[in-house]
Amino acid sequence: MLRLGLPARMFAVMLKLLPGRIGDRMWRWWYQRLAKRDAWGTLDFMNYGFVDNNPPELIEEDEKSRLFIQLYNMNIRELELKEKQVLEVGSGRGGGASWIARTFSPNLLTAIDYSPEAANMCARKFSHIDNLKFFEGNSMKMTFEDNAFDIVYNVESSHCYSDMLSFGKEVFRVLKPGGQFAWTDFRDKKGIKSTQEAFTSAGFVLMKETDITPEVITALNQINDEKQEMIQKGTGRFIRRSFETFAGVKGTPVYESFQNGTLGYYHCILQKPGLNK
Repeated sequence: MLRLGLPARMFAVMLKLLPGRIGDRMWRWWYQRLAKRDAWGTLDFMNYGFVDNNPPELIEEDEKSRLFIQLYNMNIRELELKEKQVLEVGSGRGGGASWIARTFSPNLLTAIDYSPEAANMCARKFSHIDNLKFFEGNSMKMTFEDNAFDIVYNVESSHCYSDMLSFGKEVFRVLKPGGQFAWTDFRDKKGIKSTQEAFTSAGFVLMKETDITPEVITALNQINDEKQEMIQKGTGRFIRRSFETFAGVKGTPVYESFQNGTLGYYHCILQKPGLNK
């Protein structure tokens, strides 16, 4: 049986989505800590990665982040982003938004994160990218006007949200008619069903669903040693186990759940009915 230290147990409890404001406050506290830590070294990503049989071409400076970038690419590659108004919900350390803004040339990519520390850090770090802006924002209560975006995407963030129906309704509201929503994250079997039901209840039409668990596990295996090394250098013993659990390194509950089939990793493309003018 896996033994968890106190921080890792706290993460495991949060992973089960504590109800309402309690869970939201805990996730906010957790991400504030992540934004201040050096556990990720120079990486601009915190996702689990994706091994792609049809990988994107990357410039030299992006090669070190290939597996992480490939998860973002997989999520949005079937959508047309050029000269569009695009929103990322849950921007984390900002690497995905940076790469998409530089690569797919949206008119403007607006990226929001629940952690003001993370949003401010990204705004400073990526201020040289003209078509990219970062803001603090709540995925379940956005401040944008109705019908503001052509595309919304969300990568490995929604497992933190306490109310998926509210999230789905907000994404639906801010999308233009005909707009598309690209989502990818991990869930257990009951969780993926309830997530899809939340999105369809919000008004979306499910266009595509894919189980990408094998590709994510392979990426976790390939990046495992590098993640562990960074975490060991950037954290103390007390908090280290929780970072390892969060990162999905081998031997942690998240990694073992992927291996035994308790958790799966999924990708969905959804559409708001209507014509995008």
